[in-house]
Amino acid sequence: MSNDKSRDALSEAPIPQRNNSAEVVKTGSPFDVVLWLVALTLLAAALMVNQYLPAYWVPANDVWVRVGVILACIIVALGLLYATHQGKGFVRLLKDSRIELRRVTWPTKQETVTTSWQVLVVVIIAAIALWCFDYLISWFMKFIIG
Repeated sequence: MSNDKSRDALSEAPIPQRNNSAEVVKTGSPFDVVLWLVALTLLAAALMVNQYLPAYWVPANDVWVRVGVILACIIVALGLLYATHQGKGFVRLLKDSRIELRRVTWPTKQETVTTSWQVLVVVIIAAIALWCFDYLISWFMKFIIG
């Protein structure tokens, strides 16, 4: 296995590279503000569907109709959020994160177990040391106070 960071560690397939490591985020337009408001309204409506919709719409007395309306509100809201500049930037961030995760050299099972035991031992030693300090301080305070 090579140390070439432009190749996937498992399959040796090339990892797509971008020349621009930092993109300038475009400022939102007034249309983005409208999309955000509509999406937030739909998400708020999804929270209130279960309680209020059956009083105004008879088919909503069925649980599955309410579940469908809630899911529809959430899906439409997420679609509207994706249509904004921030939404597209977030999706780009997720894609870039996935590419970065391919570059990570993950520890083996043995390394993970060894490190976990080392951490556990250090935590136990620290707990015992803190308990000793607490005991000594409480004994000293009892000695001073009486």
